Amino acid sequence: MSAKKKSNAKKHRLIKIAVLLVILVILFLVLCYLTPSASDSLSASGVYEQLELPRAVEGEQIIEHTGYILSYNEEAEQPSYVAYELTREEVYGALDRADDFREDKSVRTGSATLSDYKGSGYDRGHMAPAADFKWSAEAMSDTFYLSNMSPQVPAFNRGIWGDLEAIVRQFAVDNEKIYVVTGPVLTDGPYKTIGKNKVAVPNQYYKVILDYQDPDIKAIGFVLPNSDKYDKIESYVMSVDDVEAITGLDFFYQLPDDEEELIESSVDISKWNLKPYTGTKAENKTLIESTNKSTSSSQNTVLDLFFSVFTELKKEVFKALGITKLARELGLL
Repeated sequence: MSAKKKSNAKKHRLIKIAVLLVILVILFLVLCYLTPSASDSLSASGVYEQLELPRAVEGEQIIEHTGYILSYNEEAEQPSYVAYELTREEVYGALDRADDFREDKSVRTGSATLSDYKGSGYDRGHMAPAADFKWSAEAMSDTFYLSNMSPQVPAFNRGIWGDLEAIVRQFAVDNEKIYVVTGPVLTDGPYKTIGKNKVAVPNQYYKVILDYQDPDIKAIGFVLPNSDKYDKIESYVMSVDDVEAITGLDFFYQLPDDEEELIESSVDISKWNLKPYTGTKAENKTLIESTNKSTSSSQNTVLDLFFSVFTELKKEVFKALGITKLARELGLL
């Protein structure tokens, strides 16, 4: 073969390789657009132990009870937060409420007491609600420690706050598993106090909820006034970032920074069912049976699996090329 023919053959091979590379790049970009982007949905990046826990508050004691963890604020004589995971199956628990209000001997400095609340005009408002723990007698009993209580206006505790607690249970039913952090806002004092131990009466309460289940990872926050006058629950919806700015707490800090920023910076209220959960014992039993059947019969399709793998692949490709930010701006990630 002459040198000219060899040169032409080499040139043709290079052209074929170039065309193939262009086709592969175009195919890759098309698939990038077809798979979920950050604006549509995130994928869980890993498994995090106790993801519900906010960053520790300096000087506060962390106390772990059955089913939930709290950070005790000695000055306010109540928790800065309580945090727990809530699953659909736990919501379907069948135990009846059994009131057992008592001091928490786990608090090294001493918790609030029953006498602090007696005759105060305020309810002993649960932060981790008893109805979220009816899956275990021990767990439910532990919610009645006074370290889990905060003074709430009766109409608030038995009204919109109770409604919000039931709404959170519906979130768990809809999304299979959620992470909940709730407590009083303790950054806008000074406060009125009750009892010998001067338990602070908060002006506001918050809840933040994270759904970290594929395929639709999302978060939502609420801040409500401790008052007998209130609006519809939609009026109190805000992003997790907004709740952090009000409370001074750092939620879901274990997540990668870019992922945390995307999840916490905005909220899409259309993705959340704001109707309170109202399931009865009989309904719960039926729901458990139907859930078990649907879970055992559900399988990922080959296409779903492909897109799931490709979504992770494109993340790694853009990361290796150092263009993750650009890819996200272009809607490729």
